[in-house]
Amino acid sequence: MCRDIWLIFCREMTHRLRYPVFLIMGLAQPLLYMFFFGPLLTKYVDYTPGFPPGSIWTIFAPALMLQMVLIGSTLVGVGLISEHRSGVLERFRVSPIMPGVLLLGKVGAVMVNVLIQSSLIVLLCQVVFDVDPPWYGLTCCMLIVATLSVTLSALSYALALRLKNAEGLTALLNALLLPLLLLSGTLLPITAELAPGWLYWMSRIDPVAYVMEAARASFRGDFGSPSLFAGVAILVAMATASLWFGMHTFRHKFD
Repeated sequence: MCRDIWLIFCREMTHRLRYPVFLIMGLAQPLLYMFFFGPLLTKYVDYTPGFPPGSIWTIFAPALMLQMVLIGSTLVGVGLISEHRSGVLERFRVSPIMPGVLLLGKVGAVMVNVLIQSSLIVLLCQVVFDVDPPWYGLTCCMLIVATLSVTLSALSYALALRLKNAEGLTALLNALLLPLLLLSGTLLPITAELAPGWLYWMSRIDPVAYVMEAARASFRGDFGSPSLFAGVAILVAMATASLWFGMHTFRHKFD
């Protein structure tokens, strides 16, 4: 089983490395936010009460990583539909590889791709903006980013296999993605002091908002923050449910 997962993972990574433009395009949006939007927030953090603890870049750098995960990992299912239409999945169906292995190999490749992009964002923050997060906090933040990418990519692949329609999947994912992104507080933190009451309570419905708060707490090394434990617990529950749904879908559709 491990060998089969590794083979699928290598196939996916080879395909991604063959077209590195997608890796660069995935970095384009967070880099534009970093250089054209991040510096504008400096005075807001200094003079506006209600922002999370830390400097602007301990608030904004993990937000850029999670924003990249939200956008990049939710749309990977479109590629699976292309493989279905070209007959690749039919060839996998008659191979001895188990359906769950196919999902895990693909999800693993998405996770590694996201970690590479996140590492580049952190490196740029350190070099350009003199950000110096503690190594243990950065490690925990990377684990949160990796787990969220697994969660969203598994869900995207499962929905793709059920819908088998690129236009319908893209419309559905975009309808889900925009509210999740805006209510998660990635662009601006949504706190009780900064946001209107109705907006703050709507953000409490968004599970990604708790993950965002956990990522910020871990990035600044605040392991005593209640938001870190709440966010990690919610993320683990989301990952478990998403992987179960993905594995169940792949087994059902390939049987």
